[in-house]
Amino acid sequence: MQISDRQTLSSFTPRIASVSRKTGETDVQVTINLDGTGECHVATGIPFLDHMLHQISSHGLIDLDICAQGDWEIDDHHTNEDVGISLGQAIYKALGTRKGIVRFGNFLAPLDEALVQVALDFSGRPHLSYGLEIPTQRVGHYDTQLVREFFVALVNHSQMTLHIRQLDGINSHHIIEATFKAFARSMRMAVEIDPRRAATIPSSKGVL
Repeated sequence: MQISDRQTLSSFTPRIASVSRKTGETDVQVTINLDGTGECHVATGIPFLDHMLHQISSHGLIDLDICAQGDWEIDDHHTNEDVGISLGQAIYKALGTRKGIVRFGNFLAPLDEALVQVALDFSGRPHLSYGLEIPTQRVGHYDTQLVREFFVALVNHSQMTLHIRQLDGINSHHIIEATFKAFARSMRMAVEIDPRRAATIPSSKGVL
């Protein structure tokens, strides 16, 4: 490691960002610390989504504080989507210039019979390849179609490339939870600071 890199790391401050989003349908506040310990306080009004957000926080070592009010009397769609949008915006904001990050992440997560692979790149080019085949329409009260909608919103507003592949699984809960765990570990890998390039953008173009 060069002297300049040591100095950069020694003066490093946690990457924290807050985002508020208020529409005629929802009111969402998100605070994220990419350099946290997995502390999580989430209340979206959608219990299964809260459970999945806890997976992102715990396995990604990301501190999350999310509060959402939504038009739940209609359904969970707007709240689910706007939480994804706001979280994506907070990730984008917290990453800043993206100097020094590893940039790429991948993980293969088993959960009982389910096996899901996630690969991602903070490329600045939003793209989602979604390969889940969830066998039931609902897990509890949660519409499983909303898993894809959450990741679409997250990808577009964090400007990441995200590939999700299901290699095995017959239980809907297991498939979805394995996905969020694999995403969390992939993101943890990608946002970590590479001490060999702590002061530079991880791109041959010099920009992301």
